[in-house]
Amino acid sequence: MSIESDGDPENPGVPTRISLELSEDGEVWLVRDEETGVATEGETRQQALEMLDDAVAAYKGEAGREPTDEELRERGIDPDDNTSGELPDLLK
Repeated sequence: MSIESDGDPENPGVPTRISLELSEDGEVWLVRDEETGVATEGETRQQALEMLDDAVAAYKGEAGREPTDEELRERGIDPDDNTSGELPDLLK
């Protein structure tokens, strides 16, 4: 099933053209944003759609943030050692 909407001017990161289908085994709903190619799944249609909203927002840089030094330390990571550096060729 493919669904299109006029979009939501208050939430521009929300996908407006998606494909939604039940997996072959009937266990999960598969959903894909046709514009970005971002895909995810959920145990219910609603969960799959909510997860897609979050995934597309993250893909477009509209969600998420860098962890704070305190958050890194809580997870046993020294902030001074946490550098991104150059991306490998595979990710460029």
